[in-house]
Amino acid sequence: MRTTRSTVIAVLAGAAVLMAAAVPLVAHHAFGAEFDPNRPVLLKGKVTKVEWVNPHAWIHLAVTKPDGTTEDWMVEGGTPNTLLRRGINRNSLLKDTEIIVDGYQSKDRSNRANGRDITFPDGKKLFMGSSGTGAPRDGRDPTELPPPGR
Repeated sequence: MRTTRSTVIAVLAGAAVLMAAAVPLVAHHAFGAEFDPNRPVLLKGKVTKVEWVNPHAWIHLAVTKPDGTTEDWMVEGGTPNTLLRRGINRNSLLKDTEIIVDGYQSKDRSNRANGRDITFPDGKKLFMGSSGTGAPRDGRDPTELPPPGR
């Protein structure tokens, strides 16, 4: 069988398309695959950077510890579209904005967390978590039913 140049190019192009399509599938995960529902965290710090990327936006915080040193945290939120619908946009999370994040630490105990709520200095609170991903049902998500027994 004789292979033509156009056949080889077509096969390579097809393989490239399949590999590119698979990348977002690998990057997306359920809450329980990466975060620990038994490790709630409350982080207070200044926004250093926000990544408006799919499948999850990331907020980077400089958190001041009790001894005065700071440590960097990455907080995962919902998709950019979900955050926009909940009132969180590029202008509400500017660099140096002080926020409090209520969420859950990563299973590997690194400085990564899944954010549930953001509280701003004026007391305004916004839900930033992802629904239906295995995160604990605690009644704070306005789209979910209350936990059983409530």
